[in-house]
Amino acid sequence: MGPSGTGPWESVPVNAAGPQTTGTVGSARTELDTERQDGAFHRVGGVEDPAVADFVGLTDVALRSRREPEQGLYLAEGEKVIRRALEAGHRPRALLLSDRWVQPLSLLIDRVVGAGGRVLVGEPGVLESITGFHVHRGAIASMHRPVLPSVERVLAGARRVLVLEDVVDHTNVGAVFRSAAGIGAQAVLVTPRCADPLYRRAVRVSMGTVFQVPWTRIAPWPEALGRLKESGFVVAALGLSAQACDLDRFVLDLPERLALVLGTEGDGLSGRALCEVDRVVRIPMAGGVDSLNVAAAAAVALWAVRPGA
Repeated sequence: MGPSGTGPWESVPVNAAGPQTTGTVGSARTELDTERQDGAFHRVGGVEDPAVADFVGLTDVALRSRREPEQGLYLAEGEKVIRRALEAGHRPRALLLSDRWVQPLSLLIDRVVGAGGRVLVGEPGVLESITGFHVHRGAIASMHRPVLPSVERVLAGARRVLVLEDVVDHTNVGAVFRSAAGIGAQAVLVTPRCADPLYRRAVRVSMGTVFQVPWTRIAPWPEALGRLKESGFVVAALGLSAQACDLDRFVLDLPERLALVLGTEGDGLSGRALCEVDRVVRIPMAGGVDSLNVAAAAAVALWAVRPGA
């Protein structure tokens, strides 16, 4: 880090006024000082460049959902989310950004390089041809996907846990994690068919809170709910069955350790899961509406059952 405060980019001239649509770094006008950082910096040539393999075709949800776990990576989009990933101890593979963001994100670049990641810089049009969309959040980072902990490790010390059965919408998964972090669940468990909490959209909607709330997958499902009971949890499902207890009555006698189970969009919890729970709880509704979206229901129920409520 030199006196200018721009770290490894101090020798790269950019517009001091901040991001400008006409500002560029690299090519014939300026060049990245790659040798100084042992090859950490790379000028992106196009979609055929092997250095950008992590970022190709980001709009293909089915492909990315399969490919990212197989290759042990995930993507974090935007400065705040990338910072939260780094603060959680996750290791970067590469940071992709356009020329105009080099100076504004210089501190983030320093952190990525310091953690062993490469920095890939290119023209906005080149980045769009690689990712499939305009990279308007400043930067995208590919990160090494951490190994999932055991259920027992995730549950250790937790008093409030959310369990998601086959929630397939990444937006809903991300919103649930944000509520878990903000309201105070200490863990989230997701079933084998639940959407990936580390998929780019889920990470973005969660605002990076997926990195701070302990989570893992729970299997076999739903038999593995017995592991929560063995750990001292009362397992309560949010559902509409005839035997369901209203939430405002349920909170009058809350257990010390409680796991709330929420079902997939549309169909709700499966019959097999309902057979494994201790209680069924219903959120009282009005206006002819029978239920809330799964993410909204998680927030309402979690607020109601928070310790000390």
